[in-house]
Amino acid sequence: MQWILKQTTTLLSVYYAFMVEYRAELFFWVLSNSLPIIFMGVWVQASQGGSFGLSPLDFVRYFIAVFLVRQFTIVWVIWDVEKEVLEGRLSFRLLQPIDPVWHHVAGHLAERLARLPFVIALVGLFFLLYPESFWVPSLGQMGLTLLATALAFSLRFLMQYTYAMFAFWTERATAIEQFSLLFYLFLSGMIAPLNVFPPFVREIALWTPFPYMIHFPASILMGLEVNLLRSFCTIFGWGAIFFVLNRWLWRRGLKQYSGMGA
Repeated sequence: MQWILKQTTTLLSVYYAFMVEYRAELFFWVLSNSLPIIFMGVWVQASQGGSFGLSPLDFVRYFIAVFLVRQFTIVWVIWDVEKEVLEGRLSFRLLQPIDPVWHHVAGHLAERLARLPFVIALVGLFFLLYPESFWVPSLGQMGLTLLATALAFSLRFLMQYTYAMFAFWTERATAIEQFSLLFYLFLSGMIAPLNVFPPFVREIALWTPFPYMIHFPASILMGLEVNLLRSFCTIFGWGAIFFVLNRWLWRRGLKQYSGMGA
C-alpha cells in the first residue's frame, strides 16, 4: 500500500508540475471547450418561441452544467498512445514496473487540478453577469454529480484508451475516435438535452454509453429527473465491456508491437 501511495503521489506531482508550466495554454483549453455556452444561446432563443418542456432558465442552467462536466471529462489519451506506439516511445514505458496507462491517468488528473482555478473563475464571471441563473444544488445532488462525473470520465477514458490499442495495427487509430466523436456530439447531450429528443430516439440513445458522459451528470447537477439505477448500471455495463476488450487488445497488440527498442 505504501508503494502504491508513493507511486501515485510521485506521478501526480510530476504531471501537475508539468501542466502548470503551460498556464496560458490551459486557459485557452478551457475557453476552447465553451461550445455549450454557444448552444445555450441558441436553445434559449428557441425555447422562447416553442415548447420543449424546459424553460429558458432551465436551458441556461443545463448548459452551464454541461460546461462544468465537460471540463472534467475531456480525454486525449488516444493521441498520446498513438504517438508513443508509432515513435517507439512505448518501449521505455514497458521497462517500468507499472502499467503505462497510469502515466496517462496521472496526466489527465493533474490537468484537472491545474485547470480548476480557470473553470471556477469563468463560471463565477458568468453568474456575476447573469445572476438570475445562479442556483445552489443540494448536498445530495452535488455528491451524485461528483460520482457521476468521475464515472463519466472513467468510461470516456476507457473507451478512448481501447480505441488507442488499434495503434498497434494501424497508423491512424485516431480516425476511430473521430468517427466515434460524431455519436458523442449528438447523443451525449452536449448539443441539446436528451429531454428535447423524440421519445424513440431518446430511448435508443440511453442504451448507448454517450448520454452518461455529459447529459447524466449535468442533469443531476441542475435537478432534472433521471433514472439513477438504470444509468449507473449502464455505465458499469459499458465499462466492463470496454475493459475486457481493452485488456484483450493490449495483450494481442504487444505481440504486434515493433517500435524502436521493442
